[in-house]
Amino acid sequence: MNYRRSFGFLLIFSGLGLIPAVAFLTAGGKDHTDYKHVCSEPNPAAMCTASNTCGSDSAPCVMDVRRSGSNSAATKPNIPGAKENALVCVRTGTTVEWHSSSKDTGFVLDFGASSPFERPGSIIGGSDRSISVAAKRPGCFKYSAGACTSGSIYGMCGSADSEIVVLGAQTSSQTR
Repeated sequence: MNYRRSFGFLLIFSGLGLIPAVAFLTAGGKDHTDYKHVCSEPNPAAMCTASNTCGSDSAPCVMDVRRSGSNSAATKPNIPGAKENALVCVRTGTTVEWHSSSKDTGFVLDFGASSPFERPGSIIGGSDRSISVAAKRPGCFKYSAGACTSGSIYGMCGSADSEIVVLGAQTSSQTR
């Protein structure tokens, strides 16, 4: 039994009350914030700006997937000033190139039951194997990124969750 559960049972049986114990157990020892996921917003495409939209008709969106500190992974687009694991937007038809700039690093990207890209399933690549896929389905998609560094003994893999919005094709009214 871990300390969190032991402490929760101690609170329940010590007469301190059920509410503090339940609050402690459901918090799970994590720092919960009021962060809202973009995909849970009514109009995720409205969150897309020039500063988080990646790629174009002539240039791919290059996404760097690497192992980050504290047992996590990081995805970062080739957008100046972009932050790790932040929202990324691309237009339908844009090629997204997933690669790792970290030496001896492999990655897996999992979009769950639906993928915005031309081929379904997980995207598996690494520092020696970039994977290019074209964005085909408009919408907001959550994905999990896992990155592992070979040759490490402890904590060699990490994971993180992120989101990508695929915007539909521009209409003449949007180009004005």
